[in-house]
Amino acid sequence: MTIAERQTQRDPHEGPERRDALAWAWAVPATPIGPLLLAATDEGLVQVVFHAAEKTAAEAVSRLTRRLGAEPTPAASAASGTAAAPAAPRCAEQLAEAIRQVESYFAEDTKAFTLSLDWSLTTGFNRRVLRELAAHVPYGTVVGYQDLADRVGEPGAARAVGVAMGSNPLPVVVPCHRVVESDGGIGGFGGGLETKRSLLALEGVLPQPLF
Repeated sequence: MTIAERQTQRDPHEGPERRDALAWAWAVPATPIGPLLLAATDEGLVQVVFHAAEKTAAEAVSRLTRRLGAEPTPAASAASGTAAAPAAPRCAEQLAEAIRQVESYFAEDTKAFTLSLDWSLTTGFNRRVLRELAAHVPYGTVVGYQDLADRVGEPGAARAVGVAMGSNPLPVVVPCHRVVESDGGIGGFGGGLETKRSLLALEGVLPQPLF
C-alpha cells in the first residue's frame, strides 16, 4: 500500500465523517514559542496553529471556515487583547479550557492534557497514528517513527507516520514533537525545528538553551 493510500484509508473503528457544520470559536494566546491559534468546536479542540501572527491567523481562520462549513463565532483574541461578541456557550467552554491547559503546560504545571478533541480534520491512517501518539507517548518521552508504525500494526509505514505527523491538526496537545528519528536525530517538524527543540527542552528531553 502506498503512503497516499494509507493516508486516505478509513479506520473501521472511526465514526462517520461529519457532514454538518458546528459552531466554533478561536483565540490566539501568547506562549513562550510564539502566538498559537487555538480553535474549538462544540465537540472539542479542533486545531492548533503555530506562529499565528495576524496574517497566519487570518489564513488559518479562512481555511477552517471552509473545512468546518461555518463562520466562527467571535471570541476574545489573546494576541490582540481585544474582545468581540461572546462565543456560543459550548465551543467557548471548550476553547477556554484549551487555553487554560495550554498555558498550564507552558508553565510546567500540566504534564498531560485532558481536553476533549475534535478529530474531524484528520481521517484514516493519520488519525489512527495520532490517536496512538496522544494516548501512549507521555510527557518527557520520545518515540521513533518506526516504533510508532509498529505500534499501529504497520511496520512498513515509517514514512507514512512522518507524513501523518506533518499533517497533525493538533500539535502540542497531540505531541508530534515527541516523534524522532530512530537513529537519534530530532526529525522534522511542521512548526520548525527550533520550536520542536523548545518543546522537548520544556519537557526535559533536551537541555534548555543557554541563550
